[in-house]
Amino acid sequence: MQMFLRPMDFSEDQIKRYARHILLREVGGEGQSRLLESRVLVVGAGGLGSPLILYLAAAGVGTIGVIDDDVVDLSNLQRQVLHATSRVGMPKVESAARTVEDINPDVRLVPHLERLNAENALKLMGNYDLVADGSDNFATRFLINDACYFARKPLVSGAILRFDGQVATFKGYEEGNAPCYRCLYREPPPPGQIPSCAEAGVLGALCGVIGSIQATEILKELLEIGDGLAGSLLIYDGLGSVFRKIKVPRDPGCPLCGEAPTITDLSGHLEQPRGVCHG
Repeated sequence: MQMFLRPMDFSEDQIKRYARHILLREVGGEGQSRLLESRVLVVGAGGLGSPLILYLAAAGVGTIGVIDDDVVDLSNLQRQVLHATSRVGMPKVESAARTVEDINPDVRLVPHLERLNAENALKLMGNYDLVADGSDNFATRFLINDACYFARKPLVSGAILRFDGQVATFKGYEEGNAPCYRCLYREPPPPGQIPSCAEAGVLGALCGVIGSIQATEILKELLEIGDGLAGSLLIYDGLGSVFRKIKVPRDPGCPLCGEAPTITDLSGHLEQPRGVCHG
């Protein structure tokens, strides 16, 4: 059982830093203590991972793991606000650690300078309470979903392209009507069917909108407050300034969480070409 700090155990600096959280009836001192003891794994330190990591750190999520094998490129800086021009060529996880250190000394960022794969996914996820998907290709997205299912970890997923974005929470391992990602998308689309960021473009500020919503849903999950997005898909049309929320039921025929699953482990996951933009 985790032992949470009581409000009177906070330092003066912590009380001042988290005052606006502590004032919230739904959070309070106990909730803030829970955040400080929480551990979140973020897959990808790009367009979605940037605002997500920034807001989790500012909120005082005590341990943030970040897995990414890429380096900062000048073309990233139009949307990846976690990084800076002076860090071009630096591993993104190292850049992220420097930024988080400046934002909040209460937070420890654990860098994983590697690519998520079927061999390391379950071991990595075992060290965290929740996983956030900010990846940039379908192969990784399906791997994250399947690994979260087997590890019994909540997954908060975001996706962006051009002017549109979406956010959902998946808990397919739970009893009831909670779906997994494969209930929504059974399998990856054929390579080249959906353009990448480099091919289709993305409005930089859209990453902030979707990544911030992801951060909000993660904090709600960690605090166990409000109505989460498990069983729903939130869609944002940036050009039309419209949000839509649709129900996503569990699919009885889902190959992962359905009544007769055909996916029983992660051994069948293979690398595929990048095919969608998430950052």
